[in-house]
Order: sequence, then structure tokens, then C-alpha cells
Amino acid sequence: MTIAHEEAVIDAAAVDAIFAEARTANSFAGEVSEEQAQAIYELTKFGPTAFNSQPLRVTYVRSDEPRAKLVETLSPGNKAKTASAPLVAVLSYDTAWHEQWDKFLPVYSAPKAMYDANPEFTATTGNNNAHLQAGYFILAVRSLGFAAGPMTGADFAAIDAEFFPAGDQKSFLVVNIGQPGPDAFGEAKPKFAYEDVVRTV
Repeated sequence: MTIAHEEAVIDAAAVDAIFAEARTANSFAGEVSEEQAQAIYELTKFGPTAFNSQPLRVTYVRSDEPRAKLVETLSPGNKAKTASAPLVAVLSYDTAWHEQWDKFLPVYSAPKAMYDANPEFTATTGNNNAHLQAGYFILAVRSLGFAAGPMTGADFAAIDAEFFPAGDQKSFLVVNIGQPGPDAFGEAKPKFAYEDVVRTV
């Protein structure tokens, strides 16, 4: 039992499943149903983003041909992981996320003008907040009892060319999802202690 277990408002089993004992899997088994895939997003969407912008887009890859094309874009050490996963998600951000302003923040549209005027700022905001949502996505996967295998070892320009040729989305993460397969985990890697990374001013 840690201070995190003692202070959490969720029970110890949930703390372990989502945080303390959750590990990145390197092999996968089982199935992920369409309902479970939907539930992952339904939890993800509640995480906060700037102006409620929600720029994250999720492309689930299930069928053989798109899976094979995705595998070809991955670093050699990642190919087998994605080939074996019951479900794979390509996470990207909507390059025109600010054009949805009337949907995500209809009561306050004034800030949209600064994004209309600055494409680089728009891209940075979309990218940063989609990465934030990616963290929620991984926690959502774990909360449903699955292991997540997030990977940045990929040719994302090639992924964009294959899956988002219109340029309307920019990918940044591939997440394998499923039950842990044989020898899914190596030894647990060390984590920094509180006093190593936290200061109070």
C-alpha cells in the first residue's frame, strides 16, 4: 500500500489496474469488441482540453489490409506487436479542429479568431491537446481491463499518407490494445521518486 492508494477516492484494485501495476504490453491476445472500443473513447472524451477543443481523432485498425500497411510503417521492433494486437488505434489530431468551435464551445467563440489568424498556433494547440487526450486514452484502455502498448516508433508521414491523404489529420501515436499475450512484460523499469522530480515553491 502506498500513499497513492491511501489518498485515492477509487479503490486499491482500480489504482493498481490503472496506475500502480499497469504495464506496457509487448504481445497481445484475446479480443476487443466494438462495444469495448467505443467505451474507450467514451471515457477518453471526458478529459479536459483547452477551450474544450477535443482535437484527438482515433482510427481503429482491425481489417487485414490496413493492418498490414500500418505494420510496414513501424520500426522493426514494433511490427510483431501491432501484428498480434486484437485492436490497434492510430491517434491523430484534426488539423482544422478550430472549425468545430460551434460544436465544442458554442457559448464563447471569441478565441476562435486568434486560431483563424495563426495556422502554426492552431497546429501546436491541436497537437498538444491531442497528446493530452492520448494520456486519457491509455488510462481508459486500462480501466476496461486491457493492456495498452503506445508506440512512437513509426514513420508518421507514411501513416498520414496512407490513412489521411487529404491532410485533415496528423498522426502521432500508435496504440496496441488487448489482453497481455505470452511474455508480454519484461522486468519492471524504475520510476523516479517524488523527491527526484517534484519541488514546491
